Amino acid sequence: MSRIRIVVADQAEAIFYDLSSLKAHPIEVARMSDPAAHLHDRDFSSDRPGRSYESFRKARHAIEGENEPSRRAAAKFAKEIAGRLDLDRRKKGYEQLIVVAAAPFRSLMRAEFSTDTAACIVYEVPKDLVHSPVEVLREHLPTTAQELQSV
Repeated sequence: MSRIRIVVADQAEAIFYDLSSLKAHPIEVARMSDPAAHLHDRDFSSDRPGRSYESFRKARHAIEGENEPSRRAAAKFAKEIAGRLDLDRRKKGYEQLIVVAAAPFRSLMRAEFSTDTAACIVYEVPKDLVHSPVEVLREHLPTTAQELQSV
């Protein structure tokens, strides 16, 4: 059985585990965190959003940014995770990858994965299990090679 890397992540923390086989116990090999994830959007800047007038009335509205600072911070952290996974793959740290993350952050990570790293993904768990014990993670992992497929 090839070496399997598991990344369990959310917008604030990522934990990397290695599995020597599907029956083995996951072993933590690294951890990353993003302190900016705990900030509110208002903490990223001191200015209020701009104001705009309607074209046919005298009403004014605040201009909301489409890309909130917290989303940009999450995308930056997803890029850091993807970079770490890409580096580990190139160093032959793993051959197969299991991604465990809730849908919004998982899609941010997948957008940052290189083609070669994305090709290593064999299983995904659409849950946020970062703060769960490793036993709970183990319950969501595949137990047979038939369950592993390129995603």
